[in-house]
Amino acid sequence: MEKINARLVNWASILEDNTREQAERTATMPFVYPHVALMPDAHLGRGATVGSVLPTDGAIIPAAVGVDIGCGMAAVRTQFTAADLAGRDLAVLHEQISRSVPLSAGRQNTSVRESAAPRVEELRAMAGVEQADAVARHWPLQLGSLGSGNHFIEVSLDEQDRVWSFLHSGSRGVGNKLAGRHIAVAQEQCRTRFIPLPDRDLAYLVEGEPEFDAYLEALFWAQRFAFLNREEMMDRVLDQLGRFLSVDVVREEEVGCHHNYTARETHFGREVWLSRKGAISARAGELGLIPGSMGAASYVVVGKGNVPSLHSSPHGAGRSHSRSAARKLFDRADLDTRMAGVAWGHSDAFLDEHPDAYKPIDQVMADAADLVEVRHTLRQVVNVKGD
Repeated sequence: MEKINARLVNWASILEDNTREQAERTATMPFVYPHVALMPDAHLGRGATVGSVLPTDGAIIPAAVGVDIGCGMAAVRTQFTAADLAGRDLAVLHEQISRSVPLSAGRQNTSVRESAAPRVEELRAMAGVEQADAVARHWPLQLGSLGSGNHFIEVSLDEQDRVWSFLHSGSRGVGNKLAGRHIAVAQEQCRTRFIPLPDRDLAYLVEGEPEFDAYLEALFWAQRFAFLNREEMMDRVLDQLGRFLSVDVVREEEVGCHHNYTARETHFGREVWLSRKGAISARAGELGLIPGSMGAASYVVVGKGNVPSLHSSPHGAGRSHSRSAARKLFDRADLDTRMAGVAWGHSDAFLDEHPDAYKPIDQVMADAADLVEVRHTLRQVVNVKGD
């Protein structure tokens, strides 16, 4: 751990100057208590750094939660082993999953599936649904869809050659629009009160005011949407895996976690709003998931309850190159080589997800040694992404 200053601590051995400067600005906000914690995968984000843990007293910065509210991971270990997959064309499984789960930005289901219906009804009964209806009335059709960017569905093998299903996604378009709406409200609140900000995306909402309460409603609704979205996708993926192997899947172990969210937690003797933007909870004994990039290992971990980190750990590899830079730096032939042995989309559209566009996951995990212990190491054999 590096103590950058009294209000900023850091676990990233690879930390760009602009990322450090952004985190330093965030840490100056007067309601931060006791400090901002930078995770090993920290990189530049909107307002607040991706890979940061921000405890606040009496206020929340919507942009420091992230625009994909509730984004996170889910994983299931099945009864299958590598031997069950041997000799089978995994490109067929890739195609089955791609047909079952809508992929890419803007894609959604054509109707609410039977499996999704009770999940939609749960969301309809929650406070915050009126806001969701106002910004994205087709949100029920998005439930069970993946999105694009670094979101993925994978079939992987662990260190004992056991088969896992592993996926990463969030609250889709509805969460993004809710976040955007409340970031704008926070900016207007600060502007009309002549509050100077080191970055306009550090605009905040004050606890006890109606705008704060409205944000919490939207936030908790979108976090639940994201969780149920992953549940719905996992059901479909495991159904397709069972069809592919002609055997119903048995769920031997399940792990799930958010990594863009806010919760009420107690740290250093004070109850605070704890926002993890690109970070997961890592309390002692708590299971979590840390994915690598395309073609790299992912990890099932257990938290160590590290106190200065605010019981947190990294959420992945963390970008080292922007998407536009990655498309210029890397070529398709190299990506094909890196993805050898994996059934994937074979598209130039994924150049911005090239493994070298991210920090080396091995280094991130080494930096996180005081935060988590590795329980399982996963290597992908199927990788499904939206372009």
